[in-house]
Amino acid sequence: MPLFTKVLVANRGEIAVRVMRTLRELGIGAIAVYSEADRRSLHVQSADEAYLLGPGPASESYLRAEKIVEVAARAGAEAIHPGYGFLAENAAFARAVEAAGLVWIGPPPEAIEAMGSKIAARERMRAAGVPVVPGTTEATVTAQDVLAAAEEVGYPIAVKASAGGGGKGLRVARSPDEVERAFETATREGEAYFADGAVYVERYLEDPRHVEVQILADAHGNVIHLGERDCTIQRRHQKLVEETPSPAVDEALRARIGAIGIDAARAVGYRSAGTIEGLLTPEGEYFFLEMNTRVQVEHTVTEAVTGIDIVREQIRIASGEPLSIQQADVGMRGHAIECRINAEDVSRGFLPAPGRITAYREPGGIGVRVDSGVRAGDEISDLYDPLVAKLVVHDVDREHARRRMLRALEEFVVEGPTTLLGFHRVLLESPCFVAGETCHGVVESEELAHRAQQLDESGRSTAASAAPLDGRVRARVVTLELDGRRHEVRLHAPEPPWVELARRHRSRSKGIGGESTGAVVSPMQGTVLSVAVADGAAITAGDLVCVVEAMKMENELVAHRDGVVAEVRVAPGDQVAQGDVVCVIGDA
Repeated sequence: MPLFTKVLVANRGEIAVRVMRTLRELGIGAIAVYSEADRRSLHVQSADEAYLLGPGPASESYLRAEKIVEVAARAGAEAIHPGYGFLAENAAFARAVEAAGLVWIGPPPEAIEAMGSKIAARERMRAAGVPVVPGTTEATVTAQDVLAAAEEVGYPIAVKASAGGGGKGLRVARSPDEVERAFETATREGEAYFADGAVYVERYLEDPRHVEVQILADAHGNVIHLGERDCTIQRRHQKLVEETPSPAVDEALRARIGAIGIDAARAVGYRSAGTIEGLLTPEGEYFFLEMNTRVQVEHTVTEAVTGIDIVREQIRIASGEPLSIQQADVGMRGHAIECRINAEDVSRGFLPAPGRITAYREPGGIGVRVDSGVRAGDEISDLYDPLVAKLVVHDVDREHARRRMLRALEEFVVEGPTTLLGFHRVLLESPCFVAGETCHGVVESEELAHRAQQLDESGRSTAASAAPLDGRVRARVVTLELDGRRHEVRLHAPEPPWVELARRHRSRSKGIGGESTGAVVSPMQGTVLSVAVADGAAITAGDLVCVVEAMKMENELVAHRDGVVAEVRVAPGDQVAQGDVVCVIGDA
């Protein structure tokens, strides 16, 4: 008999599809929910039943807890799996699910609350003997509180939202001059994403490794760990590449941080899958950072090396079954790497790049896994995060896995929106990655961005030179045969005359002026969160003008020249399109 008859998956995209695959293997019916924007999404078509969460803003649909519980009852579901993001770490939602007589496939609400507040979690872990990063254990209410804490902790500091996660609500201040902005941004993100503006201060560790431990715990007192994952390579404190085992962790250290993870889980009476995140210093110190009370995006690499379906274990635990494995059964075979293929433009500082996918082809072969929720013709919306797919490879060791990943990246085709495919190819060939280093300062370097852009333009190896086009030339690839051999030839042909006319029309309609006119323009479509300048104010190059949110990421727009603010054209809450003028800077 199946563990459940029907399970509702309260999420979208690739994680919803991934959970549904395990449900199908277990003989359980999968129920999808969807927003107006996701009517034709893959996760909707992958389900046995699907229900619209509208009406209302599509960006808020998956946060409508009451509606999701109502749909689950209407559909005859017995349980709800939240995936990650949205309501996955919302204790109130977990309680609402249980109050409706449904099973919550996740940890107890009390554990979510205990670890959801980073401030409370730090104090609880410290009391349990788990090492934590030096910092405050109480909320800092004002920027002056942060300055006082920094005097004790020492710069640089990390100002972090107590309820934050996924890189949101975290800002670094390297000097007193940066504290106020860091405090305001972390507070704002905490309120916007987690409905909690409380922040605290930690010492910001320079160039540590981000090493986390996968935990499984059942209701019968069994708690095990599945080894570590190295998630050091990030941008804006959001992960890009994950691998296991970590290049910096040996058997002794693995046992030590695994024990820390188990102690942390027991300290909060944990049940289900969870992740203890920590920082590993070059000196070998390991500090508790936070606990994610859900399945992680990067759970895939752990599954690859252990052969354990983490989502299946979640479902078994929720049904009251004990873990199907014991600690002695856990073995790590080979090496796995995951690359997040985001719709982002590395040449523009990883700005989100929403758009319609015009062509899509996934790589295959031995040891290659793709978790995706898209197909050709789908739209990467600016309403949600920019993840297109997760590409995972597994092989006998790290070097073989690295080479397999390079092969898979080269095979992967995503046309339409700009993605990080080229970035990952350049990164994995970088000497720092080959050597298993942290690649500190390399990920967001102009050199890597330039090489990735060249690779994207050329469609060839990283060594190929790609001459930049002048905007009036269009490149396309044609295939021909010569003496029976197939060749791909890149042709550069003049654009049709109407293209330049259309470009000029768009520039005039949006008032795009750039540096020559003093206009500060939005490089993306999004929502204005805050405006830092006013008409008539003096401004210096590099000063903050406004903050625009796009695809769940905050982007700071700064002045490109010295002068006086002649005109501010936006206010908090305004929607802006790419190229819209937000501010005009005149001569002083």
